Amino acid sequence: MSVSVLSPTGLLGSISGLLQVAALLGLVLLLLKAAQLYLHRQWLLKALQQFPSPPPHWLFGHNQEFQKDQELQQLKKRVEEFPCACPQWLWGSNARLTVYDPDYMKVILGRSDPKSLGSYRLLAPWIGYGLLLLDGQRWFQHRRMLTPAFHYDILKPYVGLMANSVRVMLDKWEELISQDSHLDIYGHISLMTLDTIMKCAFSQQDSEQTHRNLRSYIQAIGDVKNLFFFRVRNFFYQNDIIYSLTPDGRKNHRACQLAHQHTDRVIKQRKVLLQEDRELEKVRRKRHLDFLDILLFARMENGSSLSDKDLRAEVDTFMFEGHDTTATGISWILYALATHPEHQQRCREEIQSLLGDDASITWNHLDQMPYTTMCIKEALRLYPPVPVVGRELSKPITFPDGRSLPKGIMVSLSFYGLHHNPKVWPNPEVFDPSRFALGTTSHSHAFLPFSGGSRNCIGKQFAMNELKVAVALTLLRFELAPDPSRVPIPVQEIVLSSKNGIHLQLRKIL
Repeated sequence: MSVSVLSPTGLLGSISGLLQVAALLGLVLLLLKAAQLYLHRQWLLKALQQFPSPPPHWLFGHNQEFQKDQELQQLKKRVEEFPCACPQWLWGSNARLTVYDPDYMKVILGRSDPKSLGSYRLLAPWIGYGLLLLDGQRWFQHRRMLTPAFHYDILKPYVGLMANSVRVMLDKWEELISQDSHLDIYGHISLMTLDTIMKCAFSQQDSEQTHRNLRSYIQAIGDVKNLFFFRVRNFFYQNDIIYSLTPDGRKNHRACQLAHQHTDRVIKQRKVLLQEDRELEKVRRKRHLDFLDILLFARMENGSSLSDKDLRAEVDTFMFEGHDTTATGISWILYALATHPEHQQRCREEIQSLLGDDASITWNHLDQMPYTTMCIKEALRLYPPVPVVGRELSKPITFPDGRSLPKGIMVSLSFYGLHHNPKVWPNPEVFDPSRFALGTTSHSHAFLPFSGGSRNCIGKQFAMNELKVAVALTLLRFELAPDPSRVPIPVQEIVLSSKNGIHLQLRKIL
Protein backbone atom coordinates (compact mmCIF):
# COMPACT_ATOMS: atom_id res chain seq x y z
CA MET A 1 0.00 0.00 0.00
CA SER A 2 1.39 3.39 -1.00
CA VAL A 3 0.86 6.60 1.00
CA SER A 4 0.89 9.99 -0.78
CA VAL A 5 2.55 12.75 1.23
CA LEU A 6 2.58 16.37 0.06
CA SER A 7 5.98 17.95 -0.06
CA PRO A 8 6.44 21.33 1.66
CA THR A 9 6.50 22.95 -1.75
CA GLY A 10 3.25 21.23 -2.74
CA LEU A 11 1.58 22.20 0.57
CA LEU A 12 2.56 25.85 0.12
CA GLY A 13 1.23 25.71 -3.41
CA SER A 14 -2.16 24.39 -2.20
CA ILE A 15 -2.42 27.10 0.47
CA SER A 16 -1.46 29.75 -2.07
CA GLY A 17 -4.14 28.46 -4.42
CA LEU A 18 -6.81 28.60 -1.68
CA LEU A 19 -5.79 32.15 -0.79
CA GLN A 20 -6.07 33.18 -4.43
CA VAL A 21 -9.55 31.64 -4.66
CA ALA A 22 -10.58 33.40 -1.43
CA ALA A 23 -9.19 36.72 -2.65
CA LEU A 24 -11.01 36.33 -5.96
CA LEU A 25 -14.25 35.45 -4.17
CA GLY A 26 -13.83 38.48 -1.88
CA LEU A 27 -13.24 40.73 -4.87
CA VAL A 28 -16.36 39.39 -6.60
CA LEU A 29 -18.47 39.99 -3.47
CA LEU A 30 -17.02 43.49 -3.12
CA LEU A 31 -17.85 44.29 -6.73
CA LEU A 32 -21.37 42.92 -6.30
CA LYS A 33 -21.86 45.08 -3.21
CA ALA A 34 -20.50 48.13 -5.03
CA ALA A 35 -22.87 47.46 -7.92
CA GLN A 36 -25.77 47.09 -5.49
CA LEU A 37 -24.95 50.42 -3.79
CA TYR A 38 -24.55 52.14 -7.17
CA LEU A 39 -27.91 50.86 -8.44
CA HIS A 40 -29.60 51.87 -5.18
CA ARG A 41 -28.09 55.36 -5.47
CA GLN A 42 -29.38 55.66 -9.05
CA TRP A 43 -32.84 54.57 -7.88
CA LEU A 44 -32.78 57.21 -5.11
CA LEU A 45 -31.65 59.93 -7.52
CA LYS A 46 -34.56 59.13 -9.82
CA ALA A 47 -37.08 58.82 -6.97
CA LEU A 48 -36.06 62.19 -5.46
CA GLN A 49 -35.55 64.10 -8.70
CA GLN A 50 -38.71 66.18 -8.16
CA PHE A 51 -37.23 67.56 -4.95
CA PRO A 52 -34.19 69.82 -5.46
CA SER A 53 -31.40 70.10 -2.89
CA PRO A 54 -27.82 71.36 -2.67
CA PRO A 55 -25.56 68.90 -4.55
CA PRO A 56 -24.34 66.15 -2.21
CA HIS A 57 -20.81 64.75 -2.08
CA TRP A 58 -20.79 61.40 -3.90
CA LEU A 59 -19.64 59.56 -0.74
CA PHE A 60 -20.27 61.77 2.31
CA GLY A 61 -23.58 63.19 1.13
CA HIS A 62 -24.58 66.30 3.09
CA ASN A 63 -22.85 65.20 6.28
CA GLN A 64 -20.28 67.99 6.10
CA GLU A 65 -23.08 70.57 6.12
CA PHE A 66 -25.03 68.87 8.87
CA GLN A 67 -22.48 68.76 11.67
CA LYS A 68 -24.12 68.35 15.06
CA ASP A 69 -23.72 71.98 16.18
CA GLN A 70 -24.98 73.40 12.87
CA GLU A 71 -27.64 70.90 11.85
CA LEU A 72 -30.64 72.97 12.92
CA GLN A 73 -29.27 76.17 11.40
CA GLN A 74 -28.72 74.37 8.09
CA LEU A 75 -32.22 72.94 8.32
CA LYS A 76 -33.75 76.41 8.71
CA LYS A 77 -31.86 77.61 5.63
CA ARG A 78 -33.27 74.72 3.63
CA VAL A 79 -36.79 75.38 4.90
CA GLU A 80 -36.54 78.92 3.51
CA GLU A 81 -34.96 77.88 0.21
CA PHE A 82 -36.79 74.70 -0.75
CA PRO A 83 -40.59 74.64 -0.41
CA CYS A 84 -42.27 71.79 1.44
CA ALA A 85 -39.43 69.23 1.50
CA CYS A 86 -35.79 68.62 0.65
CA PRO A 87 -33.64 65.47 0.28
CA GLN A 88 -30.80 64.92 2.72
CA TRP A 89 -28.06 62.46 1.77
CA LEU A 90 -26.35 60.75 4.69
CA TRP A 91 -23.82 59.06 2.40
CA GLY A 92 -23.55 57.89 -1.18
CA SER A 93 -26.40 55.37 -1.19
CA ASN A 94 -28.49 56.53 1.76
CA ALA A 95 -30.92 59.43 1.54
CA ARG A 96 -34.17 60.56 3.08
CA LEU A 97 -36.69 63.25 2.25
CA THR A 98 -37.00 65.83 5.05
CA VAL A 99 -40.54 67.21 5.19
CA TYR A 100 -41.58 70.48 6.91
CA ASP A 101 -44.87 71.44 5.24
CA PRO A 102 -48.23 70.96 7.04
CA ASP A 103 -50.02 69.60 3.95
CA TYR A 104 -47.24 67.05 3.45
CA MET A 105 -47.36 66.18 7.16
CA LYS A 106 -51.11 65.63 7.01
CA VAL A 107 -50.84 63.21 4.08
CA ILE A 108 -48.04 61.16 5.65
CA LEU A 109 -49.41 61.08 9.20
CA GLY A 110 -52.81 60.08 7.84
CA ARG A 111 -51.30 56.83 6.56
CA SER A 112 -50.01 53.78 8.42
CA ASP A 113 -46.43 53.63 7.11
CA PRO A 114 -43.99 51.90 9.48
CA LYS A 115 -41.18 53.67 11.29
CA SER A 116 -38.11 53.98 9.09
CA LEU A 117 -36.17 50.80 9.76
CA GLY A 118 -32.83 52.35 8.84
CA SER A 119 -32.45 54.41 12.01
CA TYR A 120 -35.15 53.25 14.42
CA ARG A 121 -33.84 49.68 14.47
CA LEU A 122 -30.69 51.08 16.08
CA LEU A 123 -32.79 51.90 19.17
CA ALA A 124 -33.99 48.31 19.58
CA PRO A 125 -31.08 47.12 21.80
CA TRP A 126 -32.12 49.85 24.26
CA ILE A 127 -35.92 50.12 24.24
CA GLY A 128 -36.85 46.91 22.41
CA TYR A 129 -39.97 46.63 20.31
CA GLY A 130 -42.54 48.47 22.37
CA LEU A 131 -45.07 51.07 21.32
CA LEU A 132 -42.45 53.35 19.74
CA LEU A 133 -40.93 50.74 17.38
CA LEU A 134 -43.79 48.32 16.78
CA ASP A 135 -45.81 48.43 13.56
CA GLY A 136 -48.93 46.85 12.12
CA GLN A 137 -51.30 44.69 14.14
CA ARG A 138 -48.97 44.28 17.13
CA TRP A 139 -48.67 48.05 17.47
CA PHE A 140 -52.46 48.40 17.27
CA GLN A 141 -52.96 45.75 19.99
CA HIS A 142 -50.44 47.38 22.34
CA ARG A 143 -51.82 50.87 21.72
CA ARG A 144 -55.37 49.73 22.45
CA MET A 145 -54.20 47.87 25.54
CA LEU A 146 -52.38 50.91 26.99
CA THR A 147 -54.86 53.66 26.11
CA PRO A 148 -56.91 53.19 29.33
CA ALA A 149 -53.80 54.12 31.35
CA PHE A 150 -54.28 57.69 30.09
CA HIS A 151 -57.98 58.05 30.92
CA TYR A 152 -58.68 61.33 32.72
CA ASP A 153 -59.81 59.43 35.85
CA ILE A 154 -56.26 58.04 36.03
CA LEU A 155 -54.60 61.38 35.23
CA LYS A 156 -56.51 63.44 37.82
CA PRO A 157 -54.73 62.23 40.98
CA TYR A 158 -51.38 62.41 39.19
CA VAL A 159 -51.48 66.23 39.40
CA GLY A 160 -50.84 66.08 43.15
CA LEU A 161 -47.96 63.64 42.66
CA MET A 162 -46.46 65.87 39.99
CA ALA A 163 -46.71 68.90 42.27
CA ASN A 164 -44.95 67.06 45.11
CA SER A 165 -42.06 66.10 42.85
CA VAL A 166 -41.75 69.65 41.54
CA ARG A 167 -41.65 71.05 45.10
CA VAL A 168 -38.81 68.70 46.03
CA MET A 169 -36.85 70.03 43.06
CA LEU A 170 -37.64 73.67 43.86
CA ASP A 171 -36.57 73.19 47.50
CA LYS A 172 -33.25 71.89 46.19
CA TRP A 173 -32.94 74.93 43.93
CA GLU A 174 -33.42 77.23 46.92
CA GLU A 175 -30.48 75.57 48.65
CA LEU A 176 -28.28 75.77 45.57
CA ILE A 177 -28.90 79.42 44.72
CA SER A 178 -27.94 80.46 48.23
CA GLN A 179 -24.40 79.73 47.01
CA ASP A 180 -24.69 80.54 43.29
CA SER A 181 -27.71 81.94 41.43
CA HIS A 182 -26.55 80.33 38.14
CA LEU A 183 -27.96 76.85 37.59
CA ASP A 184 -27.94 74.26 34.81
CA ILE A 185 -31.56 73.24 35.14
CA TYR A 186 -31.86 70.23 32.80
CA GLY A 187 -30.32 67.60 35.10
CA HIS A 188 -32.52 68.63 38.02
CA ILE A 189 -35.66 68.66 35.88
CA SER A 190 -34.80 65.26 34.42
CA LEU A 191 -34.53 63.79 37.93
CA MET A 192 -37.87 65.39 38.81
CA THR A 193 -39.73 64.04 35.78
CA LEU A 194 -38.24 60.58 36.27
CA ASP A 195 -39.34 60.70 39.93
CA THR A 196 -42.82 61.72 38.73
CA ILE A 197 -43.14 58.92 36.20
CA MET A 198 -41.93 56.40 38.78
CA LYS A 199 -44.76 57.47 41.12
CA CYS A 200 -47.51 57.90 38.54
CA ALA A 201 -46.95 55.05 36.09
CA PHE A 202 -44.87 52.57 38.08
CA SER A 203 -46.44 52.73 41.57
CA GLN A 204 -43.32 53.94 43.39
CA GLN A 205 -44.25 55.69 46.62
CA ASP A 206 -41.21 57.55 47.91
CA SER A 207 -39.40 60.49 46.34
CA GLU A 208 -36.18 59.27 44.75
CA GLN A 209 -34.70 62.45 43.31
CA THR A 210 -31.47 61.91 45.23
CA HIS A 211 -31.35 58.16 44.56
CA ARG A 212 -28.12 56.99 42.93
CA ASN A 213 -29.97 54.47 40.75
CA LEU A 214 -31.98 57.22 39.11
CA ARG A 215 -28.87 59.28 38.45
CA SER A 216 -27.06 56.33 36.86
CA TYR A 217 -30.13 55.61 34.71
CA ILE A 218 -30.28 59.21 33.49
CA GLN A 219 -26.55 59.15 32.70
CA ALA A 220 -27.02 55.92 30.73
CA ILE A 221 -29.88 57.45 28.73
CA GLY A 222 -27.73 60.49 27.95
CA ASP A 223 -24.95 58.22 26.66
CA VAL A 224 -27.33 56.21 24.47
CA LYS A 225 -28.80 59.36 22.91
CA ASN A 226 -25.37 60.78 22.04
CA LEU A 227 -24.13 57.47 20.64
CA PHE A 228 -27.28 57.05 18.55
CA PHE A 229 -26.66 60.40 16.81
CA PHE A 230 -23.14 59.40 15.76
CA ARG A 231 -24.13 55.90 14.73
CA VAL A 232 -26.91 57.05 12.40
CA ARG A 233 -24.43 59.19 10.48
CA ASN A 234 -21.54 56.73 10.35
CA PHE A 235 -21.56 54.37 7.36
CA PHE A 236 -19.31 51.81 9.06
CA TYR A 237 -21.45 51.70 12.22
CA GLN A 238 -24.57 50.40 10.42
CA ASN A 239 -23.49 46.77 10.71
CA ASP A 240 -24.32 45.45 14.20
CA ILE A 241 -21.31 43.12 14.40
CA ILE A 242 -18.81 45.79 13.36
CA TYR A 243 -20.42 48.33 15.72
CA SER A 244 -20.28 45.92 18.67
CA LEU A 245 -16.50 45.68 18.25
CA THR A 246 -15.92 49.45 18.39
CA PRO A 247 -15.39 51.51 21.58
CA ASP A 248 -18.69 53.30 20.90
CA GLY A 249 -20.46 49.98 20.44
CA ARG A 250 -19.14 48.65 23.75
CA LYS A 251 -20.09 51.88 25.52
CA ASN A 252 -23.59 51.67 24.05
CA HIS A 253 -23.93 48.07 25.24
CA ARG A 254 -22.94 49.06 28.80
CA ALA A 255 -25.37 51.99 28.80
CA CYS A 256 -28.23 49.75 27.61
CA GLN A 257 -27.42 47.25 30.36
CA LEU A 258 -27.61 50.00 33.00
CA ALA A 259 -30.96 51.17 31.66
CA HIS A 260 -32.30 47.61 31.62
CA GLN A 261 -31.16 47.01 35.20
CA HIS A 262 -33.27 49.96 36.29
CA THR A 263 -36.41 48.88 34.44
CA ASP A 264 -35.99 45.23 35.49
CA ARG A 265 -35.79 46.37 39.11
CA VAL A 266 -39.03 48.38 38.75
CA ILE A 267 -40.88 45.42 37.21
CA LYS A 268 -39.58 42.97 39.83
CA GLN A 269 -40.56 45.24 42.74
CA ARG A 270 -44.10 45.62 41.42
CA LYS A 271 -44.48 41.88 40.82
CA VAL A 272 -43.37 41.14 44.38
CA LEU A 273 -45.78 43.73 45.79
CA LEU A 274 -48.69 42.32 43.80
CA GLN A 275 -48.18 38.97 45.51
CA GLU A 276 -49.49 40.58 48.71
CA ASP A 277 -53.24 40.12 49.18
CA ARG A 278 -53.75 43.69 50.40
CA GLU A 279 -52.05 45.25 47.38
CA LEU A 280 -53.88 42.94 45.00
CA GLU A 281 -57.21 43.90 46.55
CA LYS A 282 -56.31 47.59 46.20
CA VAL A 283 -55.63 47.09 42.49
CA ARG A 284 -58.93 45.20 42.01
CA ARG A 285 -60.84 48.10 43.57
CA LYS A 286 -59.40 50.59 41.06
CA ARG A 287 -61.75 51.73 38.33
CA HIS A 288 -58.75 52.09 36.00
CA LEU A 289 -55.32 50.51 36.28
CA ASP A 290 -52.11 52.49 35.99
CA PHE A 291 -49.52 51.85 33.28
CA LEU A 292 -47.46 49.07 34.86
CA ASP A 293 -50.45 47.21 36.30
CA ILE A 294 -52.08 47.18 32.86
CA LEU A 295 -48.94 45.56 31.46
CA LEU A 296 -48.76 42.98 34.24
CA PHE A 297 -52.45 42.03 34.01
CA ALA A 298 -52.69 42.29 30.22
CA ARG A 299 -54.10 39.54 28.08
CA MET A 300 -53.68 39.64 24.33
CA GLU A 301 -56.44 38.65 21.91
CA ASN A 302 -55.24 35.04 21.90
CA GLY A 303 -55.48 34.93 25.70
CA SER A 304 -51.75 34.97 26.36
CA SER A 305 -50.08 37.48 28.67
CA LEU A 306 -47.27 39.74 27.55
CA SER A 307 -43.91 38.02 27.34
CA ASP A 308 -41.13 39.28 29.61
CA LYS A 309 -39.44 40.71 26.51
CA ASP A 310 -42.55 42.66 25.44
CA LEU A 311 -43.17 43.79 29.01
CA ARG A 312 -39.68 45.22 29.41
CA ALA A 313 -39.84 46.86 25.98
CA GLU A 314 -42.96 48.80 26.96
CA VAL A 315 -41.49 49.76 30.33
CA ASP A 316 -38.20 50.85 28.75
CA THR A 317 -40.09 52.86 26.12
CA PHE A 318 -42.38 54.67 28.52
CA MET A 319 -39.68 55.14 31.17
CA PHE A 320 -37.69 57.08 28.58
CA GLU A 321 -40.51 58.89 26.79
CA GLY A 322 -42.36 59.66 30.00
CA HIS A 323 -39.46 61.49 31.60
CA ASP A 324 -36.88 62.60 29.02
CA THR A 325 -39.10 64.33 26.48
CA THR A 326 -41.04 66.03 29.30
CA ALA A 327 -37.84 67.18 31.00
CA THR A 328 -36.65 68.57 27.68
CA GLY A 329 -39.94 70.42 27.18
CA ILE A 330 -39.95 71.96 30.68
CA SER A 331 -36.30 73.04 30.39
CA TRP A 332 -36.83 74.84 27.07
CA ILE A 333 -40.10 76.43 28.26
CA LEU A 334 -38.39 77.89 31.33
CA TYR A 335 -35.55 79.12 29.13
CA ALA A 336 -38.03 80.78 26.74
CA LEU A 337 -39.77 82.52 29.65
CA ALA A 338 -36.42 83.56 31.13
CA THR A 339 -35.50 85.30 27.87
CA HIS A 340 -38.90 87.03 27.66
CA PRO A 341 -39.47 88.56 31.12
CA GLU A 342 -42.63 90.46 30.11
CA HIS A 343 -44.38 87.19 29.22
CA GLN A 344 -42.93 85.49 32.30
CA GLN A 345 -44.39 88.17 34.56
CA ARG A 346 -47.80 88.00 32.91
CA CYS A 347 -47.84 84.21 33.44
CA ARG A 348 -46.80 84.70 37.08
CA GLU A 349 -49.61 87.18 37.71
CA GLU A 350 -52.14 84.81 36.13
CA ILE A 351 -50.95 81.94 38.34
CA GLN A 352 -50.87 84.08 41.49
CA SER A 353 -54.45 85.20 40.87
CA LEU A 354 -55.48 81.57 40.36
CA LEU A 355 -53.64 79.90 43.23
CA GLY A 356 -53.10 82.75 45.68
CA ASP A 357 -50.59 82.18 48.46
CA ASP A 358 -51.56 78.53 48.90
CA ALA A 359 -49.58 77.34 45.87
CA SER A 360 -51.47 74.03 45.86
CA ILE A 361 -52.46 73.10 42.34
CA THR A 362 -55.20 70.68 41.27
CA TRP A 363 -56.61 69.16 38.11
CA ASN A 364 -59.30 71.88 37.91
CA HIS A 365 -56.67 74.63 37.84
CA LEU A 366 -54.99 73.32 34.70
CA ASP A 367 -57.65 74.67 32.32
CA GLN A 368 -57.77 78.06 34.07
CA MET A 369 -54.39 79.44 33.00
CA PRO A 370 -54.94 80.43 29.35
CA TYR A 371 -52.02 82.83 28.96
CA THR A 372 -49.56 80.43 30.60
CA THR A 373 -50.82 77.69 28.28
CA MET A 374 -50.29 79.96 25.26
CA CYS A 375 -46.71 80.62 26.38
CA ILE A 376 -46.10 76.89 26.90
CA LYS A 377 -47.35 76.14 23.38
CA GLU A 378 -45.25 78.91 21.85
CA ALA A 379 -42.15 77.53 23.60
CA LEU A 380 -43.01 74.05 22.30
CA ARG A 381 -43.26 75.53 18.82
CA LEU A 382 -39.79 77.09 19.06
CA TYR A 383 -38.29 74.10 20.86
CA PRO A 384 -40.25 70.90 20.04
CA PRO A 385 -38.99 68.21 22.47
CA VAL A 386 -39.06 65.56 19.72
CA PRO A 387 -37.68 67.45 16.70
CA VAL A 388 -38.11 64.71 14.08
CA VAL A 389 -39.68 61.30 13.46
CA GLY A 390 -39.24 58.93 10.55
CA ARG A 391 -41.38 56.79 8.26
CA GLU A 392 -40.61 54.29 5.50
CA LEU A 393 -43.18 54.52 2.72
CA SER A 394 -45.02 51.21 2.43
CA LYS A 395 -46.69 52.29 -0.82
CA PRO A 396 -46.33 55.18 -3.30
CA ILE A 397 -47.50 58.61 -2.19
CA THR A 398 -48.64 61.74 -4.04
CA PHE A 399 -48.61 65.10 -2.28
CA PRO A 400 -51.14 67.93 -2.77
CA ASP A 401 -48.77 69.82 -5.10
CA GLY A 402 -48.57 66.80 -7.44
CA ARG A 403 -45.07 65.62 -6.54
CA SER A 404 -44.78 61.95 -5.66
CA LEU A 405 -42.51 59.31 -4.16
CA PRO A 406 -42.30 55.54 -4.71
CA LYS A 407 -42.58 52.83 -2.10
CA GLY A 408 -39.45 52.30 0.03
CA ILE A 409 -38.33 55.93 0.43
CA MET A 410 -37.35 57.06 3.93
CA VAL A 411 -39.13 60.23 5.04
CA SER A 412 -38.13 62.43 7.98
CA LEU A 413 -40.97 64.50 9.43
CA SER A 414 -39.14 67.53 10.79
CA PHE A 415 -41.35 69.12 13.43
CA TYR A 416 -38.54 71.57 14.13
CA GLY A 417 -38.50 72.59 10.45
CA LEU A 418 -42.31 72.81 10.38
CA HIS A 419 -42.40 75.02 13.49
CA HIS A 420 -39.73 77.32 12.01
CA ASN A 421 -41.24 77.44 8.53
CA PRO A 422 -41.87 81.14 7.66
CA LYS A 423 -44.62 80.14 5.20
CA VAL A 424 -46.51 78.56 8.10
CA TRP A 425 -45.43 80.79 11.01
CA PRO A 426 -44.61 84.42 10.06
CA ASN A 427 -41.46 85.65 11.84
CA PRO A 428 -40.87 82.13 13.18
CA GLU A 429 -37.93 83.07 15.45
CA VAL A 430 -40.06 85.58 17.40
CA PHE A 431 -41.61 84.37 20.68
CA ASP A 432 -45.26 85.37 20.24
CA PRO A 433 -47.80 83.55 22.44
CA SER A 434 -50.69 85.34 20.70
CA ARG A 435 -50.28 82.81 17.86
CA PHE A 436 -52.23 80.43 20.12
CA ALA A 437 -55.00 82.80 21.20
CA LEU A 438 -58.53 81.44 20.97
CA GLY A 439 -60.03 81.98 17.55
CA THR A 440 -56.67 82.09 15.81
CA THR A 441 -56.97 80.00 12.66
CA SER A 442 -54.18 77.59 11.91
CA HIS A 443 -53.59 74.51 9.79
CA SER A 444 -54.46 71.31 11.64
CA HIS A 445 -50.91 70.04 11.09
CA ALA A 446 -48.98 73.30 11.62
CA PHE A 447 -48.23 72.59 15.31
CA LEU A 448 -47.13 69.04 16.12
CA PRO A 449 -45.13 68.91 19.39
CA PHE A 450 -46.68 65.50 20.07
CA SER A 451 -46.74 64.32 16.43
CA GLY A 452 -50.13 63.61 14.83
CA GLY A 453 -52.37 60.97 13.33
CA SER A 454 -52.96 57.55 14.84
CA ARG A 455 -49.35 57.35 16.09
CA ASN A 456 -49.41 60.60 18.03
CA CYS A 457 -47.94 60.60 21.54
CA ILE A 458 -50.15 58.44 23.75
CA GLY A 459 -49.04 60.41 26.82
CA LYS A 460 -49.56 63.93 25.45
CA GLN A 461 -52.21 64.88 28.05
CA PHE A 462 -50.03 63.52 30.85
CA ALA A 463 -47.12 65.57 29.48
CA MET A 464 -49.14 68.80 29.10
CA ASN A 465 -50.40 68.46 32.67
CA GLU A 466 -46.86 68.06 33.97
CA LEU A 467 -45.61 71.02 31.91
CA LYS A 468 -48.31 73.25 33.39
CA VAL A 469 -47.70 72.10 36.96
CA ALA A 470 -43.92 72.55 36.70
CA VAL A 471 -44.13 75.99 35.05
CA ALA A 472 -46.79 77.29 37.45
CA LEU A 473 -45.03 76.25 40.65
CA THR A 474 -41.63 77.40 39.39
CA LEU A 475 -42.86 80.88 38.49
CA LEU A 476 -44.52 81.25 41.89
CA ARG A 477 -41.19 80.57 43.59
CA PHE A 478 -38.53 82.10 41.30
CA GLU A 479 -37.81 84.87 38.85
CA LEU A 480 -35.92 83.45 35.87
CA ALA A 481 -33.28 85.16 33.77
CA PRO A 482 -30.90 83.79 31.11
CA ASP A 483 -27.20 83.33 31.74
CA PRO A 484 -25.65 85.55 29.03
CA SER A 485 -22.29 83.78 29.31
CA ARG A 486 -23.80 80.37 28.49
CA VAL A 487 -26.45 80.63 25.79
CA PRO A 488 -27.81 77.13 25.04
CA ILE A 489 -26.98 75.58 21.66
CA PRO A 490 -29.90 73.40 20.49
CA VAL A 491 -28.88 70.10 18.88
CA GLN A 492 -31.09 67.52 17.23
CA GLU A 493 -30.80 64.14 18.91
CA ILE A 494 -33.64 61.80 19.79
CA VAL A 495 -34.88 64.81 21.74
CA LEU A 496 -34.01 68.50 21.30
CA SER A 497 -30.98 68.72 23.57
CA SER A 498 -28.58 71.56 24.31
CA LYS A 499 -24.90 71.01 23.62
CA ASN A 500 -23.85 73.13 26.60
CA GLY A 501 -26.75 72.68 29.01
CA ILE A 502 -29.57 75.11 29.80
CA HIS A 503 -28.25 77.63 32.30
CA LEU A 504 -30.48 80.14 34.07
CA GLN A 505 -30.15 82.70 36.82
CA LEU A 506 -32.73 82.22 39.56
CA ARG A 507 -33.92 84.72 42.15
CA LYS A 508 -36.19 83.65 44.98
CA ILE A 509 -39.43 85.59 45.14
CA LEU A 510 -39.89 86.86 48.71
